[in-house]
Amino acid sequence: MKATVQWNGDVRFSATSETGHDVEMDGPIEYGGQNVGARPMELVLIGLGGCSAFDVVTILRKGRQEITDCSVEISALRAVDDPKVFTDIHLQFMVTGHELSPSKVKRAIDLSARHYCSASIMMQRGGVRFTHDYETRETP
Repeated sequence: MKATVQWNGDVRFSATSETGHDVEMDGPIEYGGQNVGARPMELVLIGLGGCSAFDVVTILRKGRQEITDCSVEISALRAVDDPKVFTDIHLQFMVTGHELSPSKVKRAIDLSARHYCSASIMMQRGGVRFTHDYETRETP
């Protein structure tokens, strides 16, 4: 896997993934940023959420759960001192579908967190404390 990051002046950067997708990044205003892109650490959380949600959707589909929507809200705490790494991350999943089994949803989230999500497993090995929760909603 490869990516390229290009400095665009001030504290702005653009990145291109190996698959050709572009992302704009910008630093905080107090460091000269102009809020024209996501902060790099925000992208880490976005990647984590995407990795986890991908796993959950895939596992539930394989388990023949009729899901119609899945979202995850990620909240994180960072260390006060440099390096300001993530110390605690909470993932709140909202899974919508028809007659979902709460135990299957819980199992899918647990499997993602413990066995499949490379991003969360890498962070856990680095000492980040993870918690997660979920709610299921019936498709209207």
